[in-house]
Amino acid sequence: MSALICGSMAYDTIMVFHDKFKNHILPEKVHMLNVSFLVPALRREYGGCAGNIAYNLQLLGGDPKIMATVGHDFEPYAQWLCLSGVSSEYIKVLDNNYTGQAYITTDEDDNQITAFHPGAMNESHLNSVPENAGIEIGIVSPDGRAGMLLHAQELAQLGIPFIFDPGQGMPMFNAEELVQFLEQATWATFNDYEFELMQKVTGLTTAEIAAKVDALIITLGAEGSKIYTNDKCLEIPAAKVEQILDPTGCGDAYRAGLLYGLTNNYSWEETGRMGALMGAIKIEQHGSQNHTFEFEYFKQRYADSFGQTF
Repeated sequence: MSALICGSMAYDTIMVFHDKFKNHILPEKVHMLNVSFLVPALRREYGGCAGNIAYNLQLLGGDPKIMATVGHDFEPYAQWLCLSGVSSEYIKVLDNNYTGQAYITTDEDDNQITAFHPGAMNESHLNSVPENAGIEIGIVSPDGRAGMLLHAQELAQLGIPFIFDPGQGMPMFNAEELVQFLEQATWATFNDYEFELMQKVTGLTTAEIAAKVDALIITLGAEGSKIYTNDKCLEIPAAKVEQILDPTGCGDAYRAGLLYGLTNNYSWEETGRMGALMGAIKIEQHGSQNHTFEFEYFKQRYADSFGQTF
């Protein structure tokens, strides 16, 4: 079952600060903030929400199709996608732009400060959802503002069920637009911070938001996640983690688990646990696309974490 992954593609420059931001940011001085963090560890990785989700879904044996706009510097990333078996069929290259660039600084508490240059992502509306292409499910993840609005509308008009995943792109939209996304989408997913912002902007309660979609998924980091569906709240535990190295891309890995569960008709309990395990496997490696596994390993990790199989 082909899944259309609408969202950003980016190069991630990841820097590690060997201390805690809270030790260097004075709350009473944030109105005149001027800080510098020494970051002796630095890596450049392949990232972007669409790239990360697609990479993880491919690991699970899914059929992801990335739809994104990228710049003239995309060739190394394109080669990586080819090696990983991920389709680039619906990626549009814009020669006068850079591919998105994220500069991420992480501290010892896994807090992150990110600067993001969108580049070609701002032109994502130049891409349209393909018709009659065998796309059976989609996800609208952080991307250019006009592109997110367009792609949600196109998926809804084509009758393709999709996940609304606004992520860090949520501040681009007003209350009316966010409610429109919910009414177009089949499912919606947020982390706990994003969901609080969603409630604040729209004025809707958890129950009101959940009523607009078939399922509302809220991730809670190490506390697991919650899935609201059929007037029930399912408590999904976090998966066991062997080591915590890098949180970057864990949310995208979780969303790949959601897509895999949905496309293979697993229960919401199983689907949520698949997402949790994907996040756990990702956090054990540096970078968003450096982990790899065979499906039998995934099944065994699932059984070890949750005491049951799927």
